Amino acid sequence: MKKFFDSLPARLILGVIAGIAVGLLCAGLVLPIGGQSVDVGSMAMQVILTAKNLMNSLISFCVPLIVIGFIAPSITRMRSNASRMLGLALALAYVSSVCAAFLSMAAGYLIIPGLSIQAAAEGLRQLPELLFNLEIAPLMSVMSALVFSVLIGLAATWTRARAITQLLEEFQQVVLSVVTRVVIPVLPFFIATTFCSLAYEGSITRQLPIFLVVILIVVAGHYVWMAVLYALAGLYSGANPLEVVRHYGPAYLTAVGTMSSAATLAVALRCAHKSKVLRGDMVDFGIPLFANIHLCGSVLTEVFFVMTVSKVLYGSLPSLTTMLLFCILLGVFAVGAPGVPGGTVMASLGLIVSVVGFDATGTGLMMTIFALQDSFGTACNVTGDGALTLMLTAYADKHHIHEAHSQIS
Repeated sequence: MKKFFDSLPARLILGVIAGIAVGLLCAGLVLPIGGQSVDVGSMAMQVILTAKNLMNSLISFCVPLIVIGFIAPSITRMRSNASRMLGLALALAYVSSVCAAFLSMAAGYLIIPGLSIQAAAEGLRQLPELLFNLEIAPLMSVMSALVFSVLIGLAATWTRARAITQLLEEFQQVVLSVVTRVVIPVLPFFIATTFCSLAYEGSITRQLPIFLVVILIVVAGHYVWMAVLYALAGLYSGANPLEVVRHYGPAYLTAVGTMSSAATLAVALRCAHKSKVLRGDMVDFGIPLFANIHLCGSVLTEVFFVMTVSKVLYGSLPSLTTMLLFCILLGVFAVGAPGVPGGTVMASLGLIVSVVGFDATGTGLMMTIFALQDSFGTACNVTGDGALTLMLTAYADKHHIHEAHSQIS
């Protein structure tokens, strides 16, 4: 039981439940004090909203650091081992993620308007003012961090700057430590305050059933996209993609349980090596690489959730041009996303704010519903890696690339 409550999903669920309970309690908490009715609930909400604002500022401050810490080292590692196969792997991962995003976007425009979502701003209770507003400004904007990451990564590769490359690697470990020891532990409390404010306003009782339906739709979307990937891999390779899929059960279940592609890597390698249609050298090369850069399931999820949250909180879906830009940039952010639960949405948090225009409530709600289904998104990522590795195998065979000795039998 203790192990269950130590897990992130359990803490997130507890945060959601506690937040809703406190919010509903505060909404009607008026006590007679000194012969007068005092709105104690409103006073308590001032403290809660102030804490929420502080945590949001802390998370926002960390976002540019996360972008630099993961994208720049990824570029230096990839370029140092540049080859035709690496270029193909990068292209496959990016195209898969972006196409999954476009599929999710199209589904969002078709499905979400039919879910009868009412704008959460209609007839809600007014939130009290903050006790104080202590803003922790980020060192730079998210787009500046992205451009800086790309330029510094490429320049370090072009000049073969070993010191800078090593510095970027160490900086990534520092940022990962910040994410795992600061940002992730803060998330359940931030999520609790977010749901507390939603419950106090009165929107959560109307909109929670919608989010449960949306999660089921997204999980179904994962299976659709995995079917597309394996069908394309089978057509290109001429091999039976089921010979890959049928070995991936343990990897899928491990990903569901760990919510981490990195933690699932060893199992995924063993599963992929059991397939008779995958070359051993391509498995050793492709599976670890795709575990870090191929996040099709997470991207598909995030796009659909962004559209849903926009409809719930702001009363309308984002424009087509906004979503197209968001999908294209999200593919870039996904390449360097940290390999921790909720890593994709954490890395792209600034993108959600700067491109889609979400505020603190929107980003908090996004992180919550994304984290609650992150297990299935990770499982889609990991299983989809097998399809891309089949494409790598077919490309290597068709271009007569000599098979290297496999490290795993």
